[in-house]
Amino acid sequence: MTRTRAALAGAAAATIWAAAEPLDIALFRYGYSDTAMLGKLATRSRLWPLAGLAIHAVNGVAFGLAFREVQRRSGIGPRKLALGMALAENTALYPLAWVVDRVHPARGTRGVAPMFTKTAFAQETLRHGVFGLALGRFAS
Repeated sequence: MTRTRAALAGAAAATIWAAAEPLDIALFRYGYSDTAMLGKLATRSRLWPLAGLAIHAVNGVAFGLAFREVQRRSGIGPRKLALGMALAENTALYPLAWVVDRVHPARGTRGVAPMFTKTAFAQETLRHGVFGLALGRFAS
């Protein structure tokens, strides 16, 4: 897989994640959105949704490129590896939610509900699973 394809696969998977957020917010009845958290970190203007989606897509590009390198060196199948890496990232980085809950400038606003909760962890696990499955599909 080329770097370009890996980057595009990561961006596409992150965009699917963002598009699915309203569904899991309704499913979990919990108002946390990664797009809102990222966008409102960048700007408090009405452009925060665009900023959040752009930052999320760039994060997807970086993840896609890291995925490519691990896949190239490990030989693990793309679908299994993408899902495993996405879920591992969720688990490894989740403790940072405690920091976000305390220092985010928009905490408590629409979409920026507390992250360091069991419900938010379940949401994030589902979202990372969706991302990993999409990335694995686009990369294979």
